[in-house]
Amino acid sequence: MRIGVMVGPERGRYASKVERMRADARWAEEAGLSSIWVPQIPDEFDAMTAAALLGEVTSRVEIGTAVVPIQTRHPIATAQQALSTQAVCEGRFALGLGVSHHWIVEDMLGLSYEKPAKAMDAYLDVMDRALAGPGMVEVENEQWQIHNPLDVTDVAPTPVLIAALGPVMLRIAGERTDGTILWLADERAIAGHVIPHLTKAAEAAGRPAPRVVAGVPVCLCANDEVDQAVERTNRILSEAEVSPNYQKLLDLGDARNVGDLLAAGDEAAVERRLRSYADAGVTDLSVRVVPIGNGRDELIASSKRTRALLAALAPALAS
Repeated sequence: MRIGVMVGPERGRYASKVERMRADARWAEEAGLSSIWVPQIPDEFDAMTAAALLGEVTSRVEIGTAVVPIQTRHPIATAQQALSTQAVCEGRFALGLGVSHHWIVEDMLGLSYEKPAKAMDAYLDVMDRALAGPGMVEVENEQWQIHNPLDVTDVAPTPVLIAALGPVMLRIAGERTDGTILWLADERAIAGHVIPHLTKAAEAAGRPAPRVVAGVPVCLCANDEVDQAVERTNRILSEAEVSPNYQKLLDLGDARNVGDLLAAGDEAAVERRLRSYADAGVTDLSVRVVPIGNGRDELIASSKRTRALLAALAPALAS
C-alpha cells in the first residue's frame, strides 16, 4: 500500500496559501511519499490549478485531484486543463473526478443533479477520447455532441479515477477507469462493498486490477489523547457526513462519523490501523493529517510529528 498525503484543504492565511502548498509538496517528495492528493472544496483553491503548481516544484511524486466535480465543467474544458496539468507534471498527474453531492450541485450551484451515474458514464465517453492523445474528439451520446480538436500534450495516457460509493458508480469505475477515490469508507465498507463491486467489474471488462485510494485522517499522539484527536477530527472534517451518498457508505461499515476512521495514538497504534486498511484491499492512502494542541505552535509541532511517522512508515507499508 502506497502512502500519499492531502495537500491544500487547510484554511487561513490566504496570502501564503500558494507557498504553503508548494512547501507541503516538497516535503512529501523529500519524505518519500508516493502521492499528493488535492481535494476540490466548493469555496477553496482550484484543485487542478494547485496540481499544476505542485507539479512544478516536484519531480517524482504522483499528483492527483480528489476530486473534481463534473457538473461544473464542460468535459472538453476539463480535458484541456487536465492535459495542460499533465504537461507541467511530465506524466505524474492523475485526474480524479466525481459527481459531488446534491447539496452542492443543486442547492449551492443551481445545477441539475439528475441521474449522476449516467452523467458520469457520458462524461467518460468524452474523457476517454480527449485524454488519449492529440487529435479530434468526436463524441455523440445522450448528453454530449462534441467535435473538437485537442493538441495540448503528447504525454499520455492520463490516469482517471472516480469517486465511487454505490454499486453503479463502482461498476463504472471498474469497467472504465483506473480505480476509485474514497472518503468516509472504513475497512469493512471497503472489503465487503467497494472491493467486490470494483474488482468484479474490472475483471469482466478485462482491465487491470483497479486502484483503491482511501482518504484516512491520521494523528500521532499519546494514547490518552486519542479522544481529543477524534473530537477535533469530527469538528473540522464532518461537513460531508450530511450527504446521503456518504451516509449510505457509512451504513455499510462500522464507522458512524469521520472520527471513527481516524488512525490515532502512538506509533504502533497508527501503524496497526493503517495496516488494517491495506488488509481491506486499499492500494493507496490519501492521508489527511489532523494535528492537535492549543495554539498555532502546538498544532504545527503535532503536524510535524505525524508527518515524520508517515515518512517512516511509507517504505514498510509499500513492501
